[in-house]
Amino acid sequence: MVVLGIDPGYAIVGYGAIYFHNNSYRPLGFGAITTDADTDFNRRLEIIFDKCSEIIKKCKPDALAIEKLYFQSNQKTAIKVAQARGVTLLAAQKQGVPIFEYTPLQVKTAVTGYGKAKKPQVMEMTRRLLKLSEVPKPDDTADALAIAICHTQASGTYLRQQMMKSDIHLR
Repeated sequence: MVVLGIDPGYAIVGYGAIYFHNNSYRPLGFGAITTDADTDFNRRLEIIFDKCSEIIKKCKPDALAIEKLYFQSNQKTAIKVAQARGVTLLAAQKQGVPIFEYTPLQVKTAVTGYGKAKKPQVMEMTRRLLKLSEVPKPDDTADALAIAICHTQASGTYLRQQMMKSDIHLR
């Protein structure tokens, strides 16, 4: 199974594609889509859409896993991230890639076994599971890989299999 993980944003969108087979992981590619702060916001969304579309075409994922939005304070930032996240989802939808969403708690639990794990713990486990020499930078890239790993863990569960059979998707 090939999973493309996405850590949404509008300045930096982390992405990571992994291949998962027989409880073994292999990174296929990862990085970050960046947009400049002085670029018109609508142009930034276009850049994110175009680059996500290219990545999806290149890695041909069986699933796109993306982090659910969670914001405590800044609504203006939340709205912009939501818009950027929307164009990412549109890129996947237009290419027929199934979309799955996970909370930070679900990602931490899947990667480390502990829902209250700190960011460095999640990043280190991601590095170990993917047998990388170092934690990918920027952090958004490591987060995207962790989100992809989370999907591989969730996709094998009995609940997920039953939901897929009945065409109910976790979104």
